[in-house]
Amino acid sequence: MKLHRFQDPNQFFDTVKDYLLNREALHSGLLRLIDALIHNPEREDKQPYLAIVESDRDIVAVAIRTPPGKLVLSDIKNLQAIEMIAQDLHLTKEFLPGVNAPSTSAKAFAQAWYSLTDQSYQLAMTRNVFQLTQVQPIFHVPGYLRAGRESDRQLLIDWYKAFGIEALNTNESNAERGVERHLQQGTVYLWDNVVPVSMAYLVGRTPNGANVSLVYTPPEYRRKGYASACVAKLSHTLLDLGCQSAILG
Repeated sequence: MKLHRFQDPNQFFDTVKDYLLNREALHSGLLRLIDALIHNPEREDKQPYLAIVESDRDIVAVAIRTPPGKLVLSDIKNLQAIEMIAQDLHLTKEFLPGVNAPSTSAKAFAQAWYSLTDQSYQLAMTRNVFQLTQVQPIFHVPGYLRAGRESDRQLLIDWYKAFGIEALNTNESNAERGVERHLQQGTVYLWDNVVPVSMAYLVGRTPNGANVSLVYTPPEYRRKGYASACVAKLSHTLLDLGCQSAILG
């Protein structure tokens, strides 16, 4: 097996796209990262880590890291590739805050990294990814979907922070910047029933789909179906616009 690093995100995408698109929903995070590197390179202060491992010219692993963020791994077809990625990444001599990967690969990488650095590790979160290709309409929930507005800014910032605490157990210090970006791009949506009661974000696109995340409903509005209605209507809208699927997670 051989490991190859890339400097050019476009060349990297051309090399890995077939491998990643074979399981597009699972690899949606990697595809979003590559898309951002291609279309918004000014956001990155450091050169990203872009690598593949090949065996007999077939890709068996894809790895991306945009410092200071976590390493993100693809589905791994040969776990020996993880050892190679860990050793190569160790050469950068940078602190690694974590790894996002399918569970088996994440554990294998954490063990390999520990053997190289003595850096301890623990499971922080388990997440599922769902791929939706058709939507059952929800008629019984009052309200309607609308785009977020400038007048919603403080509400969105508060909910963004609350989502981080409840769902990710993190303090979202970049909430203002995140909300600003999504308002400018028109990618934040609210379910409105006289007042806003739930939110969902379009957080990125893959070649054939779109990613819906940051779904949040304040405690006082829960158990009324607002989040389900919000996600269903947004997903239906994305499918009507030509996306083959909506990826939730």
